[in-house]
Amino acid sequence: MEGAIDEILPDGRFGVTLDNGHRLICYTAGKMRRYRIRSVVGDRVHVEMTPYDLSKGRIVFRERTPGQTPVGARKRGFRR
Repeated sequence: MEGAIDEILPDGRFGVTLDNGHRLICYTAGKMRRYRIRSVVGDRVHVEMTPYDLSKGRIVFRERTPGQTPVGARKRGFRR
C-alpha cells in the first residue's frame, strides 16, 4: 500500500494515512534503519500491513521527493 506520513510519534513510529483514507501506526523496516534512511512529515512511503491488525504496518520504502539533496552529496560526520 502507499500513503503519506502525517505524524511522527515517539519510539520510532509514524502515523501514515493511506491513499484510500485509512490511517495506520507504522514503524520503519530494518534495512531503512540500517542505512539511516530518514523520514519526515509529508514523505510518500510504501507500507506493508499485517493481516492480524489492520491498524498497524511497516514502512519499507520512502519515495524520493523533488528538491532533495543528491545521493553523493551527503554529510560524512558519522563513522565507525
